Amino acid sequence: MNLTSQQRAYLRGEAQTLNPVVMVGKEGLTDAVAKALDEAVKAHELVKVRFQAHKDEVKIIAIELAERSNSTLVATTGFTAVYYRAAEKAEDRRYFL
Repeated sequence: MNLTSQQRAYLRGEAQTLNPVVMVGKEGLTDAVAKALDEAVKAHELVKVRFQAHKDEVKIIAIELAERSNSTLVATTGFTAVYYRAAEKAEDRRYFL
């Protein structure tokens, strides 16, 4: 899903109050991390991921993680990435773009 700059700004603003749900640790991008993000995005739509290691590869890992979890990378700021995927049912959506 391609987001416009206005949609990205809206989602970044909404993500300000969120706590990181998924952590990328010293093992980097594993199947478990990708699965955890997939489940978190399915449940919450908008999710923050915190990078505790591999801090020099945040953007590269963030892009790969978006592809593997079938979500959209909204933004990376420092060692945090924000991901979005709309809920399958329209009545379950929390964020309207």
